[in-house]
Amino acid sequence: MNLALWIGAALLAAVALTGGVTKTFVPREKLAAAPGGGWTAQVSVGFLKSLGVLELLAAVGLVLPAVVDIAPALVPVTAVCWILLMAGAMITHGRLGEAKFVVLNSVYLVLAVFIAWGRFGPESFTG
Repeated sequence: MNLALWIGAALLAAVALTGGVTKTFVPREKLAAAPGGGWTAQVSVGFLKSLGVLELLAAVGLVLPAVVDIAPALVPVTAVCWILLMAGAMITHGRLGEAKFVVLNSVYLVLAVFIAWGRFGPESFTG
């Protein structure tokens, strides 16, 4: 179980890192032209960059606290935050009729639920 949680956290961190780098450093116009990126044309650049920074922080928070053993309880807290972020992403893509992105975000959400459950519960770093 512990290994599965580590793998899940690493995969989710890679997703968050990719999304964070993209939203933070790729111009909004280029993102808006990409598949699934149409929503970016409807938000401010500041909001988009802030979201990117939050995703970068999520990438760090999903693994680094446990790796360095400093506040490892932040791992499941970060997973819960990711759940909320994915719920918002699913709503956004759903409103735009982008079903495949709703499904993809739901996979990320389920993975985050697994990590939160596992790290708050049976494989907690604090117990």
